[in-house]
Amino acid sequence: MRVIAHLRARADTAYDNTYHHKLRGRIWNALDGTEYDEIHDEDRPKGFTYSNPFPPGDMREGDERTLLVASPHEELLANVAADLKDDRELNIGEMPFHVDSVNGLATDVGEPGTSGTIETGTGVLVRIPPWRFEEYGIDTDHDEAEFWRPQHTMEPFRNQIENNLDKKHDLFCPDYLPGPSETDGDLFDGADLIKTFSIPVTVTQGQRETWVLSKWRFDYTVRDDHHRRHLNLALDTGIGERNSLGFGFVNITEKEDQRSGRRERVDA
Repeated sequence: MRVIAHLRARADTAYDNTYHHKLRGRIWNALDGTEYDEIHDEDRPKGFTYSNPFPPGDMREGDERTLLVASPHEELLANVAADLKDDRELNIGEMPFHVDSVNGLATDVGEPGTSGTIETGTGVLVRIPPWRFEEYGIDTDHDEAEFWRPQHTMEPFRNQIENNLDKKHDLFCPDYLPGPSETDGDLFDGADLIKTFSIPVTVTQGQRETWVLSKWRFDYTVRDDHHRRHLNLALDTGIGERNSLGFGFVNITEKEDQRSGRRERVDA
C-alpha cells in the first residue's frame, strides 16, 4: 500500500540529495501521538519507507515532483496522508514544495505466473556483520559492519536482504505464514547492479556518516502465493536496512501476465 503525493516547487531550488533526515522528520511528525509513534526509538524495522521527490534534478518554481510513501499498515499511511492534506507546505531541507494532491495507491507484483521487473528508487543499504567476515572471505582491519560492495560478491548481498526481509515478515505478517527463508527459491530471478555510490547521511540530529549504497534492477516471476506475499512485503517496507530513512525503496517498473501475455510499463 502506498500514498502518492503530487508536489509543486514553490521556488527555484537546487536538488538536495541528502533529503532523507528532513523528510523522515515530517513523516514522524505525522505519526506523533499515534500508536506508531511508540516504535520511533525501537531497534527494529519501522514498517514504512518512502521515495525521493522524483524525478531528481534542480527545479524552477512551479516544477512538479512526486513523492511515494509505502507501508504494510493502512492506518499509518492514513495518518501521513491526513498530515500532508492538512499542511500543504512541505519543506524538505532547502527544497520547498506545495502538496497539490494526495491519494492512495495499490501495488501488487501480480498473481502466480506473473513476471516483472522491480527497480530500487533509492539506494539500498546492506551491511555485512563482522561475525560473517570469515564466511565470506572478507579481510579487513576493522571489526565494525562492512558496507556491501561489488567485490564482496552477490552471496552476502542476497543473504542480508533475505535475513532483513525475514525480520519484517516476523513483524508484519501472521505468524503461521512462512517467511522468505522458509520457502524454496530466491526472492528474485536475477539482479543487475546499476551503480554503487556513497553519500553523507544524517543518522540523527548532529550525527553524520558516509554510507555506501547500491542501486539495482531485479527480475522476478511469482512462484506461488507465499512468494507473492514476500515480494509485496518488499514493496511495502523496502529492502535492506534503514528504510525509515528512505533507503531501499522499490518500484515495479514492468509487469507481464504469463496467461495473457500482456506486458505493461508501471510508473509508480
